[in-house]
Amino acid sequence: MAQSTDPLAVATKYFDALSAKDFGTVAGMFADDIVWHQPGGNQFSGVHHGSAAVGEMIGAMMAVSEGTFALSLTAPPMLNGSVVAAPVHFTGQREGATMSQHGLDLLRIEGDRIAEAWLFSPDPEAEDAFWGKG
Repeated sequence: MAQSTDPLAVATKYFDALSAKDFGTVAGMFADDIVWHQPGGNQFSGVHHGSAAVGEMIGAMMAVSEGTFALSLTAPPMLNGSVVAAPVHFTGQREGATMSQHGLDLLRIEGDRIAEAWLFSPDPEAEDAFWGKG
């Protein structure tokens, strides 16, 4: 599929909206048939299919983190064809637990939407402990 939009621009718009907690814009950036690969062994881990499922997962993450989950870029995103690698830092707090990690988000862009996402974190056990088994 021909790229109608610069994948770096799409990724930057997504991360800017995520940092601003503008979840309406975030949700609008997902392809209807997005495939989302969430790491670890917690209640959010696994492969999620479709924009509704990914939106529900993000909403549930905000609920578990009592609205504190935050993610921001730590360096400029990098491009290889239609794939963008983005170094990130993510945090969250809830009663009795905190989380703060660097990670990498890998996004495959089609047109002006995110078609697939793979998330990586260096301490999956700590992330699992924060999110819980549910």
